[in-house]
Amino acid sequence: MATDIKDLIEPIAAQFRGLNGVHPGQWPLAPRILCGVGVVLGVLVLGYFGYWSGQFEEQDAGAARELQLREEYRLKTAQAVNLEALVAQKAQVDQYVVRLEKQLPSKAEMAALLSDINQAGLGRGLQFELFKPGQVNVRDYYAELPIDIKVTGNYHDIGAFASDMANLPRIVTLNNMTLNTGRDGTLTLDAVAKTFRYLDSEEVAAQRKAAALKKKGAKP
Repeated sequence: MATDIKDLIEPIAAQFRGLNGVHPGQWPLAPRILCGVGVVLGVLVLGYFGYWSGQFEEQDAGAARELQLREEYRLKTAQAVNLEALVAQKAQVDQYVVRLEKQLPSKAEMAALLSDINQAGLGRGLQFELFKPGQVNVRDYYAELPIDIKVTGNYHDIGAFASDMANLPRIVTLNNMTLNTGRDGTLTLDAVAKTFRYLDSEEVAAQRKAAALKKKGAKP
């Protein structure tokens, strides 16, 4: 068997001997076939990396873009079908926003609101040991005013005071609350009351100017 294989290989191997100096057109059949196969493979490799790979990448990008457009079309079609419901929902959200805005005092009304908070505590018989408005924090669309408060009274009156804060016509929240018991059984509430107001025209203009400068500075 080995002799038969050797007898088959030997004539082919003999065709590759003595090719130095011989023109490729005069090579025997086996070297010419092998050289042709090598040339074809080289052309395929060069064609793939030089041309076809870019075409494949472009095709993949186009397929991905097609999927993205199909998804956008599906979403926009669903929105178009539900357009009336979305318009009604937007109207409800706008009404809710208007109600919330009405709960935000203006800068001129802040003094009256602080007085309301103070009167709410005094009306419940609480003793104010601290009532200190802090620094106003201006946000994108509103301003936040923290107020450090410390009141002393019984459990029922302090609970009623917290309820009164929630029922004020303006938005007031109690934060960082701690409750301590004194030697005489009275309770002391330490908290940060936060109230909010909408920005006046000057503050809105300042916010827009700051945002524009920040956006301009972020550009390369």
